[in-house]
Parts: sequence; structure tokens; C-alpha cells
Amino acid sequence: MGLSLEQYASYLDKRDLPWPAAPEADRPKARPHLSRLKGIKAVLWNVYGTLLSISGGELYFEHPRKLVMDVALDKTVQEFKMWGSMTRKPGQPCEYLRQIYSQVVAEQMMGVTTGGERHPDVAAERVWEAIVKKLLQKDYKWDAGFFGALNEFSRKIAYFFHTSLQATACYPGAAEGLRAVSRAGLLQGLLGEGQCFTAVQLQRGLATQDRDASLDEWLPPDMRLLSFEVLSKKPSDRLFRHALQKLSEKGVAPSSVLHVGSRVLLDLAPARRLGMKTALFAGDRSSLQATPEQLKDPASRPDVLLTELTQIAEVLG
Repeated sequence: MGLSLEQYASYLDKRDLPWPAAPEADRPKARPHLSRLKGIKAVLWNVYGTLLSISGGELYFEHPRKLVMDVALDKTVQEFKMWGSMTRKPGQPCEYLRQIYSQVVAEQMMGVTTGGERHPDVAAERVWEAIVKKLLQKDYKWDAGFFGALNEFSRKIAYFFHTSLQATACYPGAAEGLRAVSRAGLLQGLLGEGQCFTAVQLQRGLATQDRDASLDEWLPPDMRLLSFEVLSKKPSDRLFRHALQKLSEKGVAPSSVLHVGSRVLLDLAPARRLGMKTALFAGDRSSLQATPEQLKDPASRPDVLLTELTQIAEVLG
């Protein structure tokens, strides 16, 4: 039995590997608009750009800067000793892996869109599982006692690659805000873009703010409603309805749900359309997507505007 993903992340820490620097929040000029929201029974948080800052403002499958993408791919080839099972062609290992990677992502994306999804997402672990299967045709091997079976190994590659591609860190006050909601006795979960490694990134970020932070206590696994599970991302109704179905099973109606996000059109407008209350987090220019017109439009304007995550306590009373 191999290491868990959390154990693997801790193992990488001990090696002191060079990772991209975690981004610091660039606070926009914004004033909070806070009011007590009555009747809230559940809070659903967007992840990247709301709880977790991430370089670039959103989770990438392919980085827009070729150099960054090539470095991450090259590190992955070396870390998992893939080069010996690749077709030897002129050029760098990262160039060959990039071709395979892009092809697999496109194939899996096509499979989702064929089903009629307008806002498809793919699972990073499945991408790497497909790549490893191609390498197996050329006698590729890994230490199953350390990494686990193919599905577990693929999650670890996905974590390593995406950590090499983009750095993450929790926004100030994230742990305190989550703890406040938990103490209020409300249901709490995640709703947004995310992958198999997202929970590990979030737990590790929270631990830097509060060593007693407990992701499983504050955000139970069955309330982490992320895009890689349903293969659709915001603003897809499919993702939002999946979340509302989960809450309905717990006796929570849409009007009793508060969704916290940093993008009006992707996070808040769909939530509002489906009957949820909404809160805009305006704490970082890189992730904030809101225009004055959107903030005035009754169809999209948030019920409250947070400039600090700790302000959630005031909103919930």
C-alpha cells in the first residue's frame, strides 16, 4: 500500500524541491458591503481565487506561458523517470510529453463535450493515468509499494505536475472564516473548479494559518462538490445542480444557501439564478471578476461584498 496523497506531499516537503513562489494577494480598492443574512443553513465556498490564491488567478491545465509549462513537464519527466519509456525523437523530453499531454487532455475534453456539456472539465488524475498507460507499452515501471496502484500513482503525478505549474496559498483569514462558519453550526462545503489534489492544497494552506485546522471537520468530503467529479465547471448548471441536490438530501433549500465566490458571472450569477444567496469576495485583483454594471444588475449583484474572509462571521451573525 502506497503513501496517501497527503503523505506524499509531506515527503516532497522534506526534499526541499524548488517550487514556484506562492502568490501574494493584490488587494483591490473595494469597500465591504455587509448585512446580516437570515435563514442561512449552508455556506458553499469557491476554492481557487476565494479560499486559495493561485498564481494566474485560476487553475490551469496548460499554462499560457510556454516556459512555465515546459519546466513543469520536464520536472515531471525527471521525477517519475519517464524518459526511458518514451519514443526517442529529436528535441527535449518536455516537448514530447507536451504533445502526449495536450492530446490526452483534448481527447478527454472531447468526450465530455460529446455528452452535451457546454462547460467541460476533465480529471487531472485520469489524464495522467492515460499517459502512464501509454508508457506501459514501453515497459514503464514504478514503485507500487511507495506510490500505490495506477490510480493512486496518477494522483501523485497530477499533484507534482500542478504544484510545479502553479503555487497556491490560503488567503489571510481563510482558516478563521471557515472556523467561524463551523462554530455557527452551519453546513459548509466547496463548490467550484477543483481536482483530486485540491483538498490537499487547501488543508496544507489552512495549516499554515492554524495548526489545528481540520479540513474534514470544517469541509466534510461529501460536501466538496468539485468540477473534476462531475466533469463540468462553472458556470455550468450541472455543477450547481449537483451541489443543490446534495444539500436537498440534507434538508437544505437553495434559499438557505450562501455561495461565496470572486467572479460575478461564473460564481454568483448562476447561484443567484438557482435561488441561492451570494457573497462576492473582493480580496485579490488576480481573481476578482466584477464590473460596476454586474454589481448593479439585479440578476447578478451579490447580497454582500467581503473584502476579508473573516467578515463572513458578521454576515452570518
